Amino acid sequence: MGPGCFWGGGMWIFPIIMLIVMVIIVKLIFDRGWHRPPWSDSDRFLNHRGGPDTALEILKNRYAKGEITKEEYEQTKKDILN
Repeated sequence: MGPGCFWGGGMWIFPIIMLIVMVIIVKLIFDRGWHRPPWSDSDRFLNHRGGPDTALEILKNRYAKGEITKEEYEQTKKDILN
């Protein structure tokens, strides 16, 4: 059994399969959202239209999450619009 038996007997497919499995695992890890590669940090500051959030959108999100009261929301909205 020389080195020719390894490559000639179809054993070359296993390293390729392992490489494909590793690529799939890495893709699953980075696509889950809880961990992103460092070069995509700027993506979290963009909204669904691709632009940065406006102050009013940020205020609406904070109110929707319950971080601020209705009075704080109304007052800040007035300040933003004036």
